[in-house]
Amino acid sequence: MDNLRPTFITACSPNVNHKTWIFDLDDTLHHASGGIFDHINKLMTEYMMRHLGVGEEEACALRSRYWAQYGATMHGLTTHHGIDPQQFLVDTHPVDVLAQWLQFEDRLADSLTALPGRKIILSNGPNHYVEGILQRMSIRHHFESVYGVDNLNYVPKPHVDAFHTVLAREGLRAEHCIMVEDSLPNLLTAKELGMTTIWVSKEPRRPAHVDFRIERISQLKRLQLG
Repeated sequence: MDNLRPTFITACSPNVNHKTWIFDLDDTLHHASGGIFDHINKLMTEYMMRHLGVGEEEACALRSRYWAQYGATMHGLTTHHGIDPQQFLVDTHPVDVLAQWLQFEDRLADSLTALPGRKIILSNGPNHYVEGILQRMSIRHHFESVYGVDNLNYVPKPHVDAFHTVLAREGLRAEHCIMVEDSLPNLLTAKELGMTTIWVSKEPRRPAHVDFRIERISQLKRLQLG
């Protein structure tokens, strides 16, 4: 299956005087742990039980193992079981159902407006889910391009090819990008490429490959990024 092209807003244009912000979605721009992720995990487990013919315990174990090993359960299923990735993503990411658990900062849109430069989404979720969540958060217009894993030939973060695809399609140099993420493995790849890295986390530590740590997006405007 040919990989899908990313969705984008043509009204936006690059500004070479500013860096480009690359944002993750889940647990970065909204709080996905708990309701949304719990339901996605439930749907993934049920899908695996049906299509692999395994029990719930084995399906849960495989789901967790593939997520830890590949950064996305989907990648393990396509690699080891020949599962159709697009159908899997459609069946396990019903936006209308998942949106009922959507939680995010009240002034998130204002925080994004305050940041100069281009803004891009790079998510391991499928494009239809990412687009749907952004629309329901009323922040879609802030992002020039939106990349789901199906826009990246189904190669998820933290694999470097996912980053290379975005950089090439957007005409970007890594050292001109700021990656905002909740995932340390994803930030490690970004840092190795030369990006500035911002970790969204309430943990007090700051690993060596993290340039800045924030607890919420509204804190970005306070950072001295140079």
